[in-house]
Amino acid sequence: MKQFPHIETARLILKLISSEEMFTIFDTLPKGEVMKILGHRTEADYEKEYLKHINGYSSYNRKFIMFFLIDKTSGLIIGRCGIHNWNKDHYRAEIGYHIEDENYKRKGLMSEAVKAVIHYAFNELKLNRLEAMVGVNNVPSLKIIENNRFTKEGQLRQHVVEGDIFQDSFVFSILSCEYIEHNGNE
Repeated sequence: MKQFPHIETARLILKLISSEEMFTIFDTLPKGEVMKILGHRTEADYEKEYLKHINGYSSYNRKFIMFFLIDKTSGLIIGRCGIHNWNKDHYRAEIGYHIEDENYKRKGLMSEAVKAVIHYAFNELKLNRLEAMVGVNNVPSLKIIENNRFTKEGQLRQHVVEGDIFQDSFVFSILSCEYIEHNGNE
C-alpha cells in the first residue's frame, strides 16, 4: 500500500490524501485494494465514494485535501477530517469532519483531529481564512468549533437537507492572525 504523508496526534494518525491521489487510487487499483486504502467496510461505503470520484472531487479553482483518521490502537480508519472548497487564489477553505463509527464518538478524537488539521491549514497551506458550516443542532460539532476559537458570522437558512427536512447552518471562521494570536506561530 502506498505511503501517504501523515500527521500524528496522541491517539490518531491522520493520513493525507489529495484529490489527485484519489484519482490515482480509483483509476489504477483493483476495487478490493481501493476499499482497503480508503477504509471502506461495506459495498455501500465504496459505492458512495465511487460516485464522488466519477462526479469529480474538485472543480476549476476549488480543491480539497482529506485526512483519514486512523486509530493508533486498532489501526482502523474511523473517520475523515479535511479541507474542502479550498480556494487557493483567495487563501481560504472550509473544514469538514466526520466519524461514522459510534464506538469512536464522544471520546475527544475529532477534537484532536480538527486541532491538527487547523494547524496544518494555517502553517502548511498558508491559509488566511478557515470556515466551518455547522448545523444549528449539531452540539458536538458546535463545541469543537467553539473550542478552536472560530467566530460565528451568521446563519444560513435552510442550508442543508436531512431526510426531507431543510435545516439551518451556522457560519464560522477563524483567521490566520487569530490562530497565531492564540496558538503562537508553531
